Amino acid sequence: MYTKREFIRAIKENEGIIYKVARLYTNSTEDQKDVYQDIVYQLWKSYPSFKATSKISTWMYRVALNTAISNLKKEKRKGTRVSIDNFLLNKIDQVDTAMEERITLLYAHIKKLSIVEKGIILLHLEGKNYDEIATITGFTVTNIGTRLARIKNKLKSQIKK
Repeated sequence: MYTKREFIRAIKENEGIIYKVARLYTNSTEDQKDVYQDIVYQLWKSYPSFKATSKISTWMYRVALNTAISNLKKEKRKGTRVSIDNFLLNKIDQVDTAMEERITLLYAHIKKLSIVEKGIILLHLEGKNYDEIATITGFTVTNIGTRLARIKNKLKSQIKK
């Protein structure tokens, strides 16, 4: 049985995973916070069943992606909402660097991908190898290679426009 202290340590050590997944599957800061909390809650609920047959980060990615995707599907059923984050960001007197702009542009194009493609490219950008991505997503290694090639081509063509 795992302790509360071990769970908190695991969350702190891997919270970047949660933030990245929440950011990728939401359109506003408030939604990101909600999805982040929902992911942590789902991790807490399923933590006692974590068998440590894989790395904790692999398990966390799987739970985070599944939670974010479920949340996205629920939101789509509710209808669309307009985010005012971009409006507010324009009002803030803040200097963006070239790298921040490139990352924002990349995330904007990634958000246009399908639900599955978003998860695969996120894991790839996190430095996960094909075996790890296959373990997290449940696809075969060959399928991951094919999908990643298609996703990269899709992103290249979108960014060139």
